[in-house]
Amino acid sequence: MSEISGVLNVESGYAGGDIPDANYQQILDYEKALRFGKVNGRNHAEVVKVTFDPTEITLETVLAKFWENHNPTQGDRQGNDVGSNYRSAIYYHDETQKDLALASRETYQQAMNIAGHGTITTEILPLKNYITAEEYHQDYIQKNPNGYCGLGGTGIKYPISERKSSQNAPLNKITTTDHINPLVGKDLDFTQQLVVFETENCEFCKQFEKDISSNWKSELPITATKSTTPPVGWILEKPLFAAPTIVLFRNGKELARYTGYNGEKSNFWKWLGFQLLSPEQQKVAFEQSTEPPFTATNLDEKRPGKFVDPITGATLFLSQTKFDSKTGWPSFFDPVEGSVTLHDDNSHGMKRIEVRSASSGIHLGHVFNDGPPPSNKRYCINGNVLKFIPD
Repeated sequence: MSEISGVLNVESGYAGGDIPDANYQQILDYEKALRFGKVNGRNHAEVVKVTFDPTEITLETVLAKFWENHNPTQGDRQGNDVGSNYRSAIYYHDETQKDLALASRETYQQAMNIAGHGTITTEILPLKNYITAEEYHQDYIQKNPNGYCGLGGTGIKYPISERKSSQNAPLNKITTTDHINPLVGKDLDFTQQLVVFETENCEFCKQFEKDISSNWKSELPITATKSTTPPVGWILEKPLFAAPTIVLFRNGKELARYTGYNGEKSNFWKWLGFQLLSPEQQKVAFEQSTEPPFTATNLDEKRPGKFVDPITGATLFLSQTKFDSKTGWPSFFDPVEGSVTLHDDNSHGMKRIEVRSASSGIHLGHVFNDGPPPSNKRYCINGNVLKFIPD
């Protein structure tokens, strides 16, 4: 929570129980007594008190981070920690906070349902008997870098709010920035353009630039802006919520967006792949399917050039390593160094070596030991997931 721009202070503590004043050991003892039926009250939950500046960040943003950073479906548990003191909970101060907390739970439950997760068990109640935890509990992981932390998100992003209210103020200080000029639509590719909406002092924006945009090879044009408005004359479907937000525009209108980035390169490329690849390509790339033999349009391609990843544009094979294997699939005896990764594949009752693109992680095909010299390898690749670029 302390890493969110606009959060002023965080404090570990205990709340929501019947004991007016208690320390950590007393809470553990009370939990043990509950388990053996010696008491019938409510124990405290281990909580974090978050103090934030409402002019820089909204409560919805704080709640979004809360939902994303743990599994709210586990009941009296988080990870290896079991007990009612580890329950998921939100304790509010007033009715406004209560309404927002309840609405955010409903919003996140919808996202969890779509992803096939269970029912959220998070309790939402008025704050009761808050106690500041002992000093050794404050900033615990900073003090104990190898210490155990039971928190771990489900990987489900909190959906962008549809409410047209002040609570739509976006994450990481994306606020009204009239002093930053928006991009000019006519200077961009109207047909298809990727725009990265950034903010000042945004570490995740810097991470995205380092991981993705600084080494961009895709034919899809990409540009970045610190404005929160779309390119002049273009249309954003929803308000911006997080930084960075990567939006794919097609014909001047938002087609899709990737909200937030925290180093999940494979997730970003998969998202982009679903926007750029045909259904047939997606089956090969993401479902490890195999195209019918002799159907690839580049099967007989003999011109000098290179075969690249259809999403990232990274070079996978050079044309001089291609040969006619008579199998019906484009075949190569050597990939470009570092362009592919190999993985054991025991599917369909066979033992094979799967080939994936190192840049995007998509499935390409398999490699066999019946190729020509000098490698004696045959990289049998689905042509559908190869883009040929002639020299």
